Amino acid sequence: MFEKLLVANRGEIAVRVMQACEELGVETVAIYSDADRSAGHVEYADEAYNVGPAPASDSYLDQEAILEVADRAGADAVHPGYGFLAENAEFARRVEETEGITWVGPSSDAMESLGEKTKARRVMEAADVPVVPGTTEPVESAAEVRELGAEYGYPLAIKAEGGGGGRGMKIVRGDEEVEDALESAKREGKAYFDNESVYVEKFLEEPKHIEVQILADHHGNVLHLGERDCSLQRRHQKVIEEAPSPALDADLRAEIGEAARRGVREAGYTNAGTVEFLVEDGVASETQREEGGEAAEPQFYFMEVNTRIQVEHTVTEEVTGIDVVRQQIRVAADEELPVSQADVEIEGHAMEFRINAENPAEEFAPTPGTLETYDPPGGLGVRLDDAVSQGDEIAGDYDSMIAKLIVRAPTRERCLERSARALAHFDVAGVETTIPFHRLMLEDDVFRAGDHTTKYLDHEVDAYDLEAAVDRWGGPEAVGGADGDRATNELVVEVDDRRYEVVVEDALPRPAASTGRPDSGGEASSNGGGSAQVAANDAVTAEMQGTVLSVNVAPGDEVGGGDVVCVLEAMKMENDVVAPAGGTVAEVPVSEGDSVDMGDPLVVFE
Repeated sequence: MFEKLLVANRGEIAVRVMQACEELGVETVAIYSDADRSAGHVEYADEAYNVGPAPASDSYLDQEAILEVADRAGADAVHPGYGFLAENAEFARRVEETEGITWVGPSSDAMESLGEKTKARRVMEAADVPVVPGTTEPVESAAEVRELGAEYGYPLAIKAEGGGGGRGMKIVRGDEEVEDALESAKREGKAYFDNESVYVEKFLEEPKHIEVQILADHHGNVLHLGERDCSLQRRHQKVIEEAPSPALDADLRAEIGEAARRGVREAGYTNAGTVEFLVEDGVASETQREEGGEAAEPQFYFMEVNTRIQVEHTVTEEVTGIDVVRQQIRVAADEELPVSQADVEIEGHAMEFRINAENPAEEFAPTPGTLETYDPPGGLGVRLDDAVSQGDEIAGDYDSMIAKLIVRAPTRERCLERSARALAHFDVAGVETTIPFHRLMLEDDVFRAGDHTTKYLDHEVDAYDLEAAVDRWGGPEAVGGADGDRATNELVVEVDDRRYEVVVEDALPRPAASTGRPDSGGEASSNGGGSAQVAANDAVTAEMQGTVLSVNVAPGDEVGGGDVVCVLEAMKMENDVVAPAGGTVAEVPVSEGDSVDMGDPLVVFE
């Protein structure tokens, strides 16, 4: 076993890896940026080293700085967590080639063959695993995409080769959308995965998103640990995951699991990974219905392999009793998996709720701020993975996740009940969170029945229901929105010996915000990570801290209400900044690549 392991990551996943190391008797080394000096993973580690400024490109993605720290600290293993460099085959190879240090993950060769999506499709085809129709080589131009549109028909998905979690994926529904979508997918691929190569595949409109957890050691053992259902997504970002899937029967579950095992065997894959599939229900087509035919059997298609641990590995651990992170470390140390496929049993049901600093009533816009209150729930069947505490700042430099709430129960129905109880007792103040959204879903008939698809949230859940959920279940700040337009005081009083909690609100005047709702005069964005805009006098100002990805207007341009004037990245999400009303651009005080704070002017009108 290793003596000292460096975790090349931050936040809750870094703490999760360190917990496994602590149980194995392995010392831990944390890395941190200037923005994370007091972060939870830094406090948890045995030792910690600064690797650069807040931008991830200058710190958590700086391979040279991380390897220098590993050498300086005397680490003999590196675990990448997820995100950042976790699926970067070049970094894995550099670790492998460094004497005395072991990479905790699949080999760099396996990462290249499966981590790059076009290569992965070829591997899966060789293993007789069905794949979504599309390209097996990267596409370079808009003309190529249009040719594929003519061949397969729209919609198409343009996807970054190194992508995952919806990052670097753009949906194209016609020739006129190709150029912008291709540019955006390449830009996100470069920014998040240092790989601007993209490929194209047919976009399935209403699938279930099913993924299979894999473990493989260096002794020829390959296991699947059952599947997870990750179909509840907004803009291709998972928000609630569960295991097992309520949509699979025993036969389909076994078929998908064995397909995943075949695929990773073909690639010579070791360590932990996830094979992701899209499953189309056996719904009769319009022609079949007209002819009185029956629906076809459900079909599944390989989508991609994530060559790392997943955010939602937790629900698999809960229903199998297998510590996936611990096994990652043991496999990297050349130990054999302690169980066979026949030993893997699925017991009970588990759900994971991503608690993000986002406002569901404002298109899930990020809401950085300080955790004035942070009081998570406990009790039977409740697990919390986090790296924060009360008083910590949720900054805009990285993703918006605060914590992961994982709930386990003997049945799915009991899990839904237990989850409702846990979420009702999850108290967060200082930032808007996704807790009201989760509570809404637990009352949603389609979700409770397990009939939701990847499009359900974006297409079927009404914006007004989300607003009502925030009003009903959000903290005092939710009443006035994320910008603090109401001062509040919380008081405890007793009347006839009964205790009451009272919130006193004092509305403060502020400029009207364009929220994208019909009564605000704005328009909602439909092509990315949400819209962000605040009209202040004759300027459009930043609603959040972030980085300007692109500027779409110049002085003298005429724009209409709802036109996108620039794109702002905040917490790893692209946000379209739109003009709340028409006018002539007088000044654009920002440029591509600029960092802006909340309230900074982005575009000034005459």
